[in-house]
Amino acid sequence: PEPEPEPEPEPEPEPDPEPEPVETAVKSVQDEAAAVAEQPASTPEDSKKGWFARLRQGLAKTSASFGEGVATLFLGRKVIDDDLFEELETQLLMSDVGVEATTEIVERLTQRVRRKELADSEALFKALQDELEELLQPVEQPLQLVGQAPQVILVVGVNGAGKTTTIGKLASRLQKEGKKVMLAAGDTFRAAAVEQLQVWGERNNIPVIAQHTGADSASVIYDAVEAARARGVDVLIADTAGRLHNKDNLMEELKKVQRVMSRLDESAPHEVLLVLDAGTGQNAINQTRQFNEAVAVTGLVLTKLDGTAKGGVIFALAKQFDIPVRFIGVGEGIDDLRPFVARDFVRALFSSREG
Repeated sequence: PEPEPEPEPEPEPEPDPEPEPVETAVKSVQDEAAAVAEQPASTPEDSKKGWFARLRQGLAKTSASFGEGVATLFLGRKVIDDDLFEELETQLLMSDVGVEATTEIVERLTQRVRRKELADSEALFKALQDELEELLQPVEQPLQLVGQAPQVILVVGVNGAGKTTTIGKLASRLQKEGKKVMLAAGDTFRAAAVEQLQVWGERNNIPVIAQHTGADSASVIYDAVEAARARGVDVLIADTAGRLHNKDNLMEELKKVQRVMSRLDESAPHEVLLVLDAGTGQNAINQTRQFNEAVAVTGLVLTKLDGTAKGGVIFALAKQFDIPVRFIGVGEGIDDLRPFVARDFVRALFSSREG
């Protein structure tokens, strides 16, 4: 008889970042929150131009490995042949685009060549960029908070993904849009998390509902929903734990938070935002799958794009899950958390070639 095939090993989970001492974590968030509170809101004119320059700069590492890596395949090549497609496929896979998305892109481009739509490698390179943009277009859906107040945003994600910073920046953004915002410190398992959120709140004059470390997360968030209703708050943003003793416990905890919320408001939470660190690459796929199974994620925030060459994972996420990408983070400034725009993202990836 044939020997049994070896089962594929499970992907290794990302190691949890070492916990920062509370004082260090709070000090760093104090500095960041202070900077955010002092930043003026940018005007629409300088914002559009300035944002693309920042996006380009923020995607420099991904652009250097992915954008330039792909562009190099086409340099000095006139003929489109099987070798070019093979090299392109390899480059896309190495750039964290994922098997599904890569297969679809290469197949569609191959068909276009067969139909004689693409005459040379330059036309193929342009078509590739169009395909990448088309892949991201369906997930370009900005956050819409409509309906009866308070609108509740539940923010989930593993420790180290940038949840607290994202909450602070999002709160500041909504506040500048004229909304009355409140925060709920639902990550009660990490001493620094509650204090970090309180610092963000103080610096930006945003109320924070919190209890002691180790308190029941669902009860903190229940209190916060009640308080938000009583105080006429427009948007409540609730933080959650990013690590318990094991993954199942964490997912059960999040389900409980969702159940408890819906007792006060059947439609809550109105948005479940999953914060992902782009630097985890393909591990972001596993995280999205796990959180989505537990709490039905309605939007993604892809952070820390400026610190990684693995930004190509956004294509894999778009293809596999079709979950809207609400925001991307390409730096530490308040304006570096921005609504995701597919065309700008792809242009920035390949912009070094255009100069």
